[in-house]
This record gives sequence, C-alpha cells and structure tokens, in this order.
Amino acid sequence: MDQDDSKPFAPSCERNKDAILSVLQRYLVSASEVLEIGSGTGQHAVYMCQHLADLHWQTSDLLAQHTGISAWIRDSGLTNVIEPLALDVNAGTWPVASTEAIYTANTLHIMSWGSVQAMFSRIGQTLKPNGLLLIYGPFNYAGQFTSEGNVRLDEFIKGNNSDSGIRDFEVVNALATANALTLVEDIEMPANNRFLVWRRDSAE
Repeated sequence: MDQDDSKPFAPSCERNKDAILSVLQRYLVSASEVLEIGSGTGQHAVYMCQHLADLHWQTSDLLAQHTGISAWIRDSGLTNVIEPLALDVNAGTWPVASTEAIYTANTLHIMSWGSVQAMFSRIGQTLKPNGLLLIYGPFNYAGQFTSEGNVRLDEFIKGNNSDSGIRDFEVVNALATANALTLVEDIEMPANNRFLVWRRDSAE
C-alpha cells in the first residue's frame, strides 16, 4: 500500500488490520452500528468499513486527531464511516447515548488508569443490552509480560506518562465485570497482542 503523505499513517495499523478484521467479521456480522474510541489516524475505520459495508462506523477521538481522521474518510469515498465526534473518555457525558458495539485498539496502555476506569464506567452505561465491547492491544497475565517486546513497549510509554502502561488482563476483566460486562472470548493475536470481547449483560 502506498502511503499518502497528506494523511497521518501508522505502520502498526497497516500490519494488524487484517487480523483485527477477521475478528470483527465474526462478531459484528449482524451489527448495524459501532462506536470506535480513539480512532487515531482513521485507518482502521476506513479499512474495516470497506469490508463491513452494512456497518455504520462512528469514529471518535480528541479534537487534535479529527483532521487526519476526516482526511481518511473523505478520500475513501465510503458512506458508512461517520465523521469523528469529540470524545474524551473522562467526560461525564459522551456524545453517543447508546450503541450496539464499541471498539478500541491500542488505547488502554496509553491512557492513565483513572481514564481506563472512567472509560469502562461510561461503556457500561452506553452499550445496549447484549452489546459488545471489543478491545485490541497488549495485556499482561498474572502480572507478567508476555514478551520482551512488551517489556520494552511498557518502558517506553511509561517514560512519557508514568501512569500509563500495559494493563493486567485480570484487573481489566474485573473492571469490566463491575460494569455489567461478561467476557466472551480472549483471542491470541500476532505481535504479542490480544483481542478481548465482552458482552453487556441483558437488562433485568
């Protein structure tokens, strides 16, 4: 794929897009809408919607990322990718009241732990009953790193923010459970990443 210098480009998005798509095709085959938290460059949104034509994909991120996301959407010519919303996970109110599915990639280890907690709290309120939360990224298990590469990644991101870092699966899953989310699948992915899928509990 040729890189367009007029748009932001993340090589990692290019490398992992097909592996992520294979999971989304299984879980979102009957969904009509998904909210992406932290759309970043916008690459994932455009690529996934090229293959999930019936899915309306709502992008979101902090305002600083919107220009790049919009450029990817504009150049794609797709009508099922929606212009980004300004979404700060720490905000008391999100710009989306409810949705069938929420997807986020490589965000939990960048955020502070307080932001992760705030995000799960809002997700628990925003997902419709039986809705899906789909999270891609690196995780530790039983407090242990799964690779030397993840050790180096953790050191690097903590150098920028000491409250960030690769999260322990068990702690994140407990946070999900506390917000009415039940783990459906924990999938091993390339490059020492995981794809975690939770389902929002049905309404009483």
